[in-house]
Amino acid sequence: MTKRRVKGEGSVYRRKDGRVVGEYLDANERKRYITSKIKTKTEMKGALRKLLEDRDKGIAYASDNLTVGGYLDRWLDAVKGTVRERTWQRHEEVVRLHLKPTIGGVKLDKLNALQVQSMYRQKLDSGLSARSVEIIHTMLHKSLKQAVRWQLIPRNVARGCNATATG
Repeated sequence: MTKRRVKGEGSVYRRKDGRVVGEYLDANERKRYITSKIKTKTEMKGALRKLLEDRDKGIAYASDNLTVGGYLDRWLDAVKGTVRERTWQRHEEVVRLHLKPTIGGVKLDKLNALQVQSMYRQKLDSGLSARSVEIIHTMLHKSLKQAVRWQLIPRNVARGCNATATG
């Protein structure tokens, strides 16, 4: 006799195209799916188990389809009354001129340190001063720190980047 799964435990199956899929209910009782380069059901069960543990601990990152640009717009709205007017204007300029055109289209939860570091290198190569790139880094780090506090992402990827070096 086979053992039945407990409700909410999730399920793992193989699609017709051969990919392994994990299915589970998020904290809001909505069905979610995870797929990746995982080849076996056993590996997917482990990944699903880790995800469900995080969900049960209340560590659910809710950045559903939110891009970096979309997040930065929301962040700017949230900090508008908490900083001086000139500081907010500078933040808005950095977002509009530097961050949105380069990494604005990337999904917030898919942003990684290599993309951020490459953006810094691109800015330096385009003739921007090292100080300007440091300002971009400081503002991005500050905004992503808030995204971690709001539980939109698990960690701040700008933390591992250096604004004035390439490595």
